[in-house]
Amino acid sequence: MSSRPNSGKMMVVGAATLLLGGLPLAGATPSLAQGTQAAPSACPGDNGGITLPPGFCATVFADKLGHARHLAVAPNGTVYVNTWSGRYYHNDKPPPGGFLIALRDTHGSGHADSVVRFGPSAAEGNAGGTGIALYGNHVYAETNDRIVRYALPADGAAPSGKPETVISGLPLTGDHPMHPFQIDARGDLYVDLGSATNSCQSQNRMPNVPGNKPCEELKTRAGIWRYDANRLNQRFSPAERFATGLRNGEGIAFDAAGRIFATQHGRDQLSQNWPHLYTAKQGEDEPGEELVLLHQDSDFGWPECYYDLSQKKLVLAPEYGGDGGKTVGVCAEKQPPVTAFPAHWAPNDLLIYEGDAFPSAYKGGAFIAFHGSWNRAPAPQGGYNIVFQPLADGKASGPFVVFADGFAGAVKEPGQAAHRPSGVAAGPDGALYIADDQNGRVWRVTYQGGEKNAAVEAAASPAATGQATQSSIAQPPEGIHPEAGGKPLPVPPGSSPDQVARGSQIFHGKIDGGTCSGCHGADGKGSAVGSDLTSGNWLWGDGSVQSIERIIAQGVPKPKNHTGAMPPYGGTSLSKADLAAVADYVWALGHAGRAEGQ
Repeated sequence: MSSRPNSGKMMVVGAATLLLGGLPLAGATPSLAQGTQAAPSACPGDNGGITLPPGFCATVFADKLGHARHLAVAPNGTVYVNTWSGRYYHNDKPPPGGFLIALRDTHGSGHADSVVRFGPSAAEGNAGGTGIALYGNHVYAETNDRIVRYALPADGAAPSGKPETVISGLPLTGDHPMHPFQIDARGDLYVDLGSATNSCQSQNRMPNVPGNKPCEELKTRAGIWRYDANRLNQRFSPAERFATGLRNGEGIAFDAAGRIFATQHGRDQLSQNWPHLYTAKQGEDEPGEELVLLHQDSDFGWPECYYDLSQKKLVLAPEYGGDGGKTVGVCAEKQPPVTAFPAHWAPNDLLIYEGDAFPSAYKGGAFIAFHGSWNRAPAPQGGYNIVFQPLADGKASGPFVVFADGFAGAVKEPGQAAHRPSGVAAGPDGALYIADDQNGRVWRVTYQGGEKNAAVEAAASPAATGQATQSSIAQPPEGIHPEAGGKPLPVPPGSSPDQVARGSQIFHGKIDGGTCSGCHGADGKGSAVGSDLTSGNWLWGDGSVQSIERIIAQGVPKPKNHTGAMPPYGGTSLSKADLAAVADYVWALGHAGRAEGQ
């Protein structure tokens, strides 16, 4: 694409909004970004339940917004948020009104006192989206299969006019139906189209199934596409692909030199799908999540390759002849990451911080929102935090630190976490905004310390403030189970309480390597990738023990209402006796409500 002048009044570099021409904001108050320095002070309140490094404070800017995904901040301080709905969130009922939200703090209190929804609603057949950005006096937003834009009003926060379609026909199928995007200063719009499958198998997420050769979905998925933000009515096609081999690059950002960075969700289920090649421990700890540097025609290797954290290199995937991480093969020709992070943490957004409000050590570095893992079961889950990665000249210049923690609360699990970070953005005053798609909270983080040369530090451990860093620590030794403290679970005909109890131990990974709680939650109430087993609703059988055994043994390759396919036996090895015990426990979960007359 050729260079184009910026036709609007603002531009967004990464997620940090910069003013053109150095003009001050109308009505702006002095801030650290404008050259003043705040005196050190203790943070009021509890930082909205999260922990931060010394000198940083947080307020709850807004709450209960729905499933808040990405956000962008205008020069006047208005925060625009995109929210999502649909199958990923169990088709729950979203708040009334449009999925797009404009938030304003008109009193300078650190809390939004104006919350205005706009755009189409669920009543109009919409499901919202993830991506949102500001460019050329418009707010751009993902909605269903398209990216649209709304003209920003001169004297208000929420657009009132009808949207214009910028791109339509974006794919909505498969494991990653979202379309996160960012727009650079020239108006190049980069949009992530995540893969439809975990590893391009003909049977997604099923054991011992080789990968498709060639992987046809690479033509339209698993990469970054580039469009012109100044043009309307563009249609998606394979021709606009900018980079490939990126399984799910939800976070995209630009640094001051114009470099384009993205995050990479590493693949899942190495040990569950290839148990003869990988131990359960390897499945928990591999592969790494990645921060990559994008160039025209970059190829990051998916589905043939994954990044092995222990060896610090790309290796051949088992679906394409890999042997458990020993062989490199074609992966030697693929582009390695800038740096990598622990497995399955799920990097959902990225910000290259160019503000001046934080200590100078943070400038030019990357803030990454980690949504949190599900595929580390039966080991404790990880992530559910904001990480800071120092960068210099497009490379990692030091180890990452956990900048903000404690979002999950007492239990780090997808179904029970209090909050899950999904978006990061910077305001014109340098404040950091963090979005949560579990309960719709937005935090505003500021630096209240007086030392501009302060070093990068990690957040205080949530354990030190009464919160657990791992789900196993948050539980008593015997675990937390749905029947604890209440009536005993019902027992299937012909079974026994001891049999149900054994099934519970396997379900929760206490014995025999059970992985069930990773998708269905320790309480059995489900998550984004696994069904609620306590509801008494059965999608694939009649709810009998025999039908439950059959479903567990066969797996669920094409789920009806969830995003995660289940391999046979949950991807682990279960004996006939183990299978019977787990089936009895699942039956008991589904009948507990009936036993209590619910």
